[in-house]
Amino acid sequence: MRTKSTQRKDQIYRFVNEWKQSHGASPSLQVIASHLGISRTTVYRYLVEMTKENSGLIYTGDHIDTREQNRDTMRVSPAKLVGSIPCGEAQNMDELVEAFFNLPTAIFGSGDFYLLHAVGDSMEDAGICEGDLVVVRPQSTARAGEIVVALDDQQSSTLKRFDGFDAQNRAILSYMNESLYPGKVILVQDLHIQGVAQHIIKSLL
Repeated sequence: MRTKSTQRKDQIYRFVNEWKQSHGASPSLQVIASHLGISRTTVYRYLVEMTKENSGLIYTGDHIDTREQNRDTMRVSPAKLVGSIPCGEAQNMDELVEAFFNLPTAIFGSGDFYLLHAVGDSMEDAGICEGDLVVVRPQSTARAGEIVVALDDQQSSTLKRFDGFDAQNRAILSYMNESLYPGKVILVQDLHIQGVAQHIIKSLL
């Protein structure tokens, strides 16, 4: 088979990447052919040659992977953005789904997650600032030192570091902003943990 046009290979590679990013799946040979104005047979031959060349594109007959858009990088975990979480005094928080996201497992890991807007300044020493998105794994238990979404005795929600229990068996939820709240904690007799913070998505604006 004659060596194929380098320019055409670049066109195919870019189109496959863009299609997979937009659609979450590989384009068919007919879709590629229609976009580039060539035949399905020609597309097939290019894909086979590009795969043999180890050019970063792999065609398996029913799927096309590239370095940037492949089954590993495109694996995601669904997550809901469900409102705000106070990083300050506990407040009432009604769950309201604002949006749905797919979080890449290569970055966030796999499993169930939800996201919350951080509000307030009590967790800045942990790198959590107002406006950040906190990625939370829902669970009802936590280890000391983990940052948790929790309900206090009045059933109000807050984001704090869980620091175990005091001598009266009250849960210790600690502020993490020593310059503004030195040593400040919330003591909770009947603690309900709703999740453990796993990641922070920050805004640079």
